[in-house]
Amino acid sequence: MSHDGIAPRAVLRSVAFLTAGMLTVPVLAGCGSDDPAGEPLAGADTAGADRSDIADGGTLRWAVDTVPDTLNTFQADADTTTARIAEAVLPSMYRTDERGRAVRNADYLASAEVVDTEPKQVVVYRLAQQAVWSDGREIGAADFAAQWRALSGKDTAYWTARNAGYDRIEKVERGKNDLEVKVTFGRPYADWKSLFSPLYPKEVMGTPDSFNDGARKKLKVTAGPFTVDKVNTKEDEVVLARNSRWWGDPAKLQKIVLRAVPHDKRVSALSDGTLDLAEIDPEAARRITVAALPQEGNTPLMGPEADRSAADALRSWAVANGSDEDAADEEVSARKKLRKKAEKYARQQKALGGFEVRKSLEPAYTQLALNGAEGPLSDERVRRAVARALDRKDIAGTVLKPLGLPAEPVGSHLALSGQAAYADSSGALGKPDAKEARALLSDAGWVPGGPVEEEKKDTKKDEGEEAAGSEADKEGKEDTKGSGGSEDSDDGDDGTYIVGEDDGKNHGTGDGKAPHDSGTGTGQLKQGGAPAGAYAPKGTAAPARADTAPVAKDGKALVLRFVLPSGPGSKTLETVAGRIAAMLEKIGIRTDISTVDDDSYFKDHIASGDFDLALYSWPATAFPATDARPVYSKPVPAADGSLNVEQNWTRVGTDQVDQLFDQAIATLDDSERRDLIRKADSRIWAAAGSIPLYQRPQLVAARKNLANAGAFGFATPVYEDMGFLKKSAQGPEGSPASKNGGSGS
Repeated sequence: MSHDGIAPRAVLRSVAFLTAGMLTVPVLAGCGSDDPAGEPLAGADTAGADRSDIADGGTLRWAVDTVPDTLNTFQADADTTTARIAEAVLPSMYRTDERGRAVRNADYLASAEVVDTEPKQVVVYRLAQQAVWSDGREIGAADFAAQWRALSGKDTAYWTARNAGYDRIEKVERGKNDLEVKVTFGRPYADWKSLFSPLYPKEVMGTPDSFNDGARKKLKVTAGPFTVDKVNTKEDEVVLARNSRWWGDPAKLQKIVLRAVPHDKRVSALSDGTLDLAEIDPEAARRITVAALPQEGNTPLMGPEADRSAADALRSWAVANGSDEDAADEEVSARKKLRKKAEKYARQQKALGGFEVRKSLEPAYTQLALNGAEGPLSDERVRRAVARALDRKDIAGTVLKPLGLPAEPVGSHLALSGQAAYADSSGALGKPDAKEARALLSDAGWVPGGPVEEEKKDTKKDEGEEAAGSEADKEGKEDTKGSGGSEDSDDGDDGTYIVGEDDGKNHGTGDGKAPHDSGTGTGQLKQGGAPAGAYAPKGTAAPARADTAPVAKDGKALVLRFVLPSGPGSKTLETVAGRIAAMLEKIGIRTDISTVDDDSYFKDHIASGDFDLALYSWPATAFPATDARPVYSKPVPAADGSLNVEQNWTRVGTDQVDQLFDQAIATLDDSERRDLIRKADSRIWAAAGSIPLYQRPQLVAARKNLANAGAFGFATPVYEDMGFLKKSAQGPEGSPASKNGGSGS
């Protein structure tokens, strides 16, 4: 799972891949309508086309992050590819529509309804008459019952990753006939539509052995438009083949090949013709967009072409200025290498002209996580100060505006615009206000220019040695990154805050550097020499005019450790972290930004609590009462003395939030449940453990003649409708002459 990425609902809560007082719940502002949910900020972009315009046959080669370790979505090591396969080959009673809401899947389910609430909640499912497994057996109550028993949590021999909802079922039985399934709940469960999606056959769920091992590398029995043909770990691909027993609209494609391709290799794979569809990063999107533009003779040089031109100029300079022939030959060799690179680039650009970028917003948001377990952020006032310092609209604009996507900050932890539970509850925290943020810090004891301990040194200065900040201190200075991620410049500043200095290079005046960190989350500020040679007495406060002077408490400056991953896709996170660091600097908080190995980011830092600030993403699902509870519930002590945080990696929670979630899960009235979820979100905002920033961009490179595939947004893909357009249905340059919208219309 990408560390700024997400997992789908089936595996969302399976991994361990981001205290309010009595506050008044704010009036829920709408989004241009009476419904606070409003409309989705961006719709799907899939080059929609009628099935009649799509050719029969063909193979879709689709980039994925991994070949999964298991095909069982209910196991702990399931990933996004596991869920994608399940969508194509297994029944789901409900799917997600373009507004992120659960809708009945008519291919499997004729109807489903709550028929009783007293004394017990009873749901009756009426299955589609033609719904059968690939071995010809009817889908029925035996499959529902086997899945319930496996996931109920009562039999520990099943290695399940989650049992939410299934643990509330009392019994599953056959109804009036073979097409009817009656499910009785021991406790009310509002999110019952989340269950049995996907539904595995009893052959998988029936015994612990078949559950634990039988479905890891193969699924002998399926019931979707496609079947699992083979899982080829040697070739890094999973092949899905058209299901001959599928009773719905026949799949247009003969095969779908899910090929594991690293993000930094996807442009090459697209241009080499080994991929037809791939999620890409903004830089790749720019290349594909440029490749689609008309090429003119006076097109400015870019990429390797510009490098080649520079090499030519460098060689000419070397010859003109008397360099020896060896040096000139080295330049010739470099020029040849750059020419080859430029030729490869040009070939790729020509091939990329056959693709287009389809874009939307993912059903997921990126948040700033604040670790409230210990250190300065354990004080709610400091967390709220951090939150009040952020201009979330500016941050969203930084990421989304260059991509031509709506740049609205996310107003909820539990839903996104367009979803039923969405409302902008950020008012519970307050609007961005640097003055109020500084007041919160002051109330918590963090004072601008407050008394600061002098850093102890092991050696004394030699007689005549220059003061801190002089030329003598420049040599051997350690290169570090501080606020905004900027490197130390050559101005001689060694990270020292000098009382009273106003040369524009101090930490109080926005140079973007952080003080040296002691490793405890706070940095010690030492006294240094002002250019004029004047020293302030130890403990002297900074002038009142220094509004952005570093804040200090008990002799230490407030420095927060900001941890980021180093892998593909981290460039956007680094940019966002830099913006956040600059905003915090304005209220006197310094950040120590560090990047860590991509593979260890979650396990060794986020899940273990080794951070002050971090960026990662969470999905928004159609079932927030169930899915979001482990993310925001109050951590509780475990039997062994450790703290059970579930997936609340910020370690911030309240009893009131837990109670609201519990009420929402048990409330069958849709309107009342939405109100409870919105109230819970208001209190999550007030606790300031995590700050939603922006909905993640979804950029997908698609072959121009590929229809009904691309940036799906909220919607579950309809795999049987994907395919390549007939020539008669293609518009200019092979793009779809779409009747249903999409980028090709």
